[in-house]
Amino acid sequence: MKTLADILYRTGITEVIGNTHIEVTSITSDSRDVRRGACFVAVSGTQVDGHQFITKAIENGASSIICEQIPAMRVSEVTYVKVRSTQVALGICASNFYDNPSSKLRLVAVTGTNGKTTVTSLLYQLFEDMGFPCGLISTIDIRINGVTEIATHTTPNAVHLQQHLARMVDAGVEYCFMEASSHGIVQERMAGISPTGALFTNLSHDHLDYHKTVKNYIAAKKKLFDDLPSSAFAIYNADDRNGQVMVQNTKAKVKSFSIQRPADFHVKILENDINGLLLRTEDTEFFSTLNGRFNASNLTAVIAVAQMLDMSLHNVLLHVSKLKPAVGRFEKIPLPNGVTAIVDYAHTPDALEKVISSIVELKTPDQTLTVVMGCGGNRDKDKRPVMGSIAGSLSDKVIFTSDNPRDEDPDAILDDIEAGVEIVHRKKCLRITDRKQAILAALSQSINEDIVLIAGKGHETYQEIKGVRHEFDDRHVIQTFIQQLS
Repeated sequence: MKTLADILYRTGITEVIGNTHIEVTSITSDSRDVRRGACFVAVSGTQVDGHQFITKAIENGASSIICEQIPAMRVSEVTYVKVRSTQVALGICASNFYDNPSSKLRLVAVTGTNGKTTVTSLLYQLFEDMGFPCGLISTIDIRINGVTEIATHTTPNAVHLQQHLARMVDAGVEYCFMEASSHGIVQERMAGISPTGALFTNLSHDHLDYHKTVKNYIAAKKKLFDDLPSSAFAIYNADDRNGQVMVQNTKAKVKSFSIQRPADFHVKILENDINGLLLRTEDTEFFSTLNGRFNASNLTAVIAVAQMLDMSLHNVLLHVSKLKPAVGRFEKIPLPNGVTAIVDYAHTPDALEKVISSIVELKTPDQTLTVVMGCGGNRDKDKRPVMGSIAGSLSDKVIFTSDNPRDEDPDAILDDIEAGVEIVHRKKCLRITDRKQAILAALSQSINEDIVLIAGKGHETYQEIKGVRHEFDDRHVIQTFIQQLS
């Protein structure tokens, strides 16, 4: 049990009304999750302001309130603490409440538009294969020393994040690899974390519905590195034009990685085909079943992090060849008729261009590439025509379909996508709003060794329509088609 004074350490207090030596049974920013004796932190979110729920939290049993503005009407038995930022205070208080778990393991945070899930998942696989107890916090799942649970957010809220880390410490985890989303960084979900290091993969057009401008988006990613202590390391992608920007103000030890130019960690592509990658770093060649230049970059990032965590290059390369792609990341599914289906999470212009370009580079002139793709509703509309243009210009055939339309009209989203397709490419484009029918149509039209890329949803097992999540998995649709062929 902690006292309120114990968990308030380093929170930026400006005023206290009440007794800070009362015991705190739990900490939360959700008034519905308040237990008797809990500390409630009134966080101003993107949708609602937690200060509106202070009275409700007290009615539910809260004995202390952390806020940015102490309410005029107060309850005498409750302690009120005013801080400069409740978002920051929540993370720090949660860390203190759970005994600062991130300081008891080696934690590496990975940020960037694309590649976060792949890099963190590969690092988890690598270190687990080398015999270390590991933890993973990713878009897909939370893993604690081999035990897996489904994730709800790329970066969990501050309390849940500290809970996960505390459970990892209790389970004997030595290394944790986590995704750091731009939303999570800006919303201070990582406040109170003590990272061993951080890595930047790349930056391209995404999340402008939230960040509004590219400048704000860059600043969100950069904040992760600005906040690193001098004891940490910061690794950036030298092949990305924003790479050096990320680390220009960091106190951490800076290193770079690249597949295109000289860097602290450099990997050269020797061969790249549908079977995998033959790569060389320093004087050693190694093979990976992963495909494409973007995965060569992801592997280079993994090797860089492993070496900064004091692993020998020789030992790392022995295990790299065994690594498998993350679920829904260039996930190849061979069909009995010779066709290869590829499921990928590519949902940004840059990611879509990279994955299609990689397949074009791998395939032979006799193979036809059909791309099935759409764009999510209630999200950045500016990228829709850009993605339509990319799919239309780079692939042999395109079927535009629904992704997660959410509250928007699916056909209106498809109108936006098709608007970006140049006239010369429109004759190879087809529109099928129903995603299942679009996938089945693409597979039915493919023969011999053709390739079908199904982009956008990757690991997701649902489709969100009008506020309702319906069970849907691109991979299950493919398996249904395979059964029909049998």
